[in-house]
Amino acid sequence: MSSIESDMQNYKELLSQYLKTRDEAILYQAEQFSKQSIQQNISPDEIVNVHYEALEEVMPNMGESVRDSFQFLIETMISYGLAYQEHQVLREKQIELRSEIGVAANMQETLLKTTVPSDEKVDIGVKSVSAKEMNGDYHHFIKDEDGNIGITIADVIGKGVPAAFCMSMIKFAMESFSENEINPQRILDSLNRVVGRNLEEGMFVTMFYGFYDTTDHQFYYASAGHEPCYILRYDTGEFEEIDAKGLLLGVSGEVSYEERQVDVRSGDLIILLTDGVTECRVDGRFIEQEEVLDIINQFAHLDAQGIVEGVFKYFERLQDFQLRDDFTLLVIKRKD
Repeated sequence: MSSIESDMQNYKELLSQYLKTRDEAILYQAEQFSKQSIQQNISPDEIVNVHYEALEEVMPNMGESVRDSFQFLIETMISYGLAYQEHQVLREKQIELRSEIGVAANMQETLLKTTVPSDEKVDIGVKSVSAKEMNGDYHHFIKDEDGNIGITIADVIGKGVPAAFCMSMIKFAMESFSENEINPQRILDSLNRVVGRNLEEGMFVTMFYGFYDTTDHQFYYASAGHEPCYILRYDTGEFEEIDAKGLLLGVSGEVSYEERQVDVRSGDLIILLTDGVTECRVDGRFIEQEEVLDIINQFAHLDAQGIVEGVFKYFERLQDFQLRDDFTLLVIKRKD
């Protein structure tokens, strides 16, 4: 007797016993039959057909309507089985893709890792959190031999794996500059050519690059279409916008970026951010710029890292712990 014939006979006996006794112990045996069927890759329609054939033997006088209903069920289960197989294949591919993205995200985190400079004259804090597996925001620090600090903050228009690769390209381009080449205008001019040659069509990068002179406490900066940044004056408690004109990186190779500077006084805060901070969506609306600055001001008495942590936790709670966009906030606080 073949395996299928043996299974049929066992199922018929189980069904016959159950119809006579309604014994729940028999249901357990039927459950084992189902598990064995899965292991043998038996489809749902075949299970229904086994039940139909067993039922014909146990109840030979069942009506024509019952027989027809089983034929209807068998056809339905055939379609179900095919759809279920497709679902399983797609699910396995999705699991595989998630695993690959997880590996890529870890590689991205390693590749884009940067060290926050320590300095007796300025205190620096940064918080960068991705909304999804891959982070479309980027920040980077350079410190020259005189103790001056170069600060980059950028955002890719476009998300996912392509954005992550773009940020990796920018990181390596940044590291190719010598310590004597961290002039903001020169940096953006050079990066614009790199991005224009290598970026996918329809993908652009916003970037803000600043150079903090720790001797004169002058902050030199240039912007490539990036979100406006701010300086919070310690003596007045008022915010001043720090912005400069400039096209997004990659739009045109014939661009010369504007460089500006601002004097940083004792206790002042320089605030650099991406649109994931300023475009926080709550109850179907974007919060106003004044609200964002007010929240930053509430934490301004803390050290730089305390400020960015406090602001992030506030907006995280505000969005029910579901970030809609990558969040990057960087604060530079003059100590003396």
